[in-house]
Amino acid sequence: MNAWPDGWTENTNQAQRTSEPPLPPELSPRRAAASGGVPRQQAYAGGPGGPGGPGYGGGRPGGGGGARPRVPGSRARKVKLTVLALAVVVLAWSVGTYFWADGKVRREVDLSKVIDRPAAGKGTNYLIVGSDSREGMTAAQKKDLHTGSAAGKRTDSMMILHVGDNGNSLISLPRDSYVTIPSFKGSTSGKLYQSPGSDKLNAAYSMDGATLLVRTIEYNTGLHIDHYAEIGFSGFANIVDAVGGVTLDIPQDIKDSKSGANFKKGKQTLNGQQALEFVRTRYALAGSDLDRTKNQQKFLAALSSEVATPGTILNPFKLYPTMSAGLDTLIVDKDMSLWNLASMFWAMKSVQGGNGTSMNMPTSGSVTTSSGGSAIKWDTTKAKQLISELKNDEKVTVKAS
Repeated sequence: MNAWPDGWTENTNQAQRTSEPPLPPELSPRRAAASGGVPRQQAYAGGPGGPGGPGYGGGRPGGGGGARPRVPGSRARKVKLTVLALAVVVLAWSVGTYFWADGKVRREVDLSKVIDRPAAGKGTNYLIVGSDSREGMTAAQKKDLHTGSAAGKRTDSMMILHVGDNGNSLISLPRDSYVTIPSFKGSTSGKLYQSPGSDKLNAAYSMDGATLLVRTIEYNTGLHIDHYAEIGFSGFANIVDAVGGVTLDIPQDIKDSKSGANFKKGKQTLNGQQALEFVRTRYALAGSDLDRTKNQQKFLAALSSEVATPGTILNPFKLYPTMSAGLDTLIVDKDMSLWNLASMFWAMKSVQGGNGTSMNMPTSGSVTTSSGGSAIKWDTTKAKQLISELKNDEKVTVKAS
C-alpha cells in the first residue's frame, strides 16, 4: 500500500512531487482497474478533443485528422540568418582585404622634411609622379619594355590632381618646365642646402628625390601638396595587364624607336607593354613633351576608369592581382591612407568622365638653360590665375595655350 498522499510518488532516495495535479478519487488508476475500465483522459484546452482532435497530429500515428500548422515566421527567420551569415562573410572579407592592402602600401616619402611650406588651401592636392625606375625588372623585361638599364630613377611625368567641391582638375607639369629650385633640407643628411638656381623641373627629383620635387613645386606655384604618389615602369605595366588591358582611342599614327611605340590611329586595347610605349612616346610627336603629357593624362584617366569599375572591384580574381600589381611598386607619403588612394583614383575617373578639367600648365614658349639646353617657360599670368582657382577650390576657367 502506498503510504504517500495522492499526487506523490515514492523514490528510493527522496520524495518528489509529480508534475500533474492529483486525479479525483473516481478517476484514480487503482479504482479504474478494479472496475475493469480505462481511466478517462484529461482534456486539453485549445480545441475539441484535445491532442487527438481536429487540427492536431496531422496524420501521425495516434494523432488526429488535421495537418500540423507551420510555425509562424520560420521562413523569415531562415532568411534573416542567411543574410546575417552573408553579411558576416562580406565584412570579414572586407576587413581582411583592407589590412592586406594597407600592409602592402609603401609609405616611404616623409613630407615633414619639406621646409617653408605654403599654407594648405581648400580641397586636396595630390602630386602624381611617373618615374623611370627599373626596380624589380629583369634584363628581359627591360629589353621588352624598351626602358634601358639606367641606374637610379628620374621623373617621367608629373601631375597635380586637385580634388574639391567645384570639380576635380588634373594639371600636367611638363618635366622640362623652367623653374627655380629653392634651398632645401637634404632628405637623408638633414643638412640645409642653398638654392642651385633655375633648371628643368625634373632636375629637382634627380638632386634629392621626392621631397625636393615637392619643395620645388610648392615654391614655384604656392600650392600646398597634401599627398604624394609615385609609380615606376614595371608597376605601371603590371597594373594594365592585371585589368586585362586598357581601351584607348589613339589620335594619330605613332612610331617611336626610342619608346618602341608602333600604333595606328584609332580605338584599340593596349596591354602593359604597349601602354608604357604609348605614355613614354615623345620624339614621334610634333609638340614633344607637351603632347606627351596630354597622352599621359588621357591614358592615366582611362586606366583609373578601368580600375574603378564594378567588374574589377567586385571580382576578387581581378581585384587582388590589380591591387597587388599597383601596391607593390606604388610609393606614397607617410600620411597616405587607403581612403586617400581610393579618392585619388575616383577623382581621376571623374575627370575622364567629363566631370572636371584636364590640361597642361599654361606655357608661353621656351627658354635656354644655363647648360645650353631648351626648357619650357610657363605663362606667368595664366599660371597665377590657375593656381589661385585651385588654391581657393574654384571652378577652373583658365585655358591652356
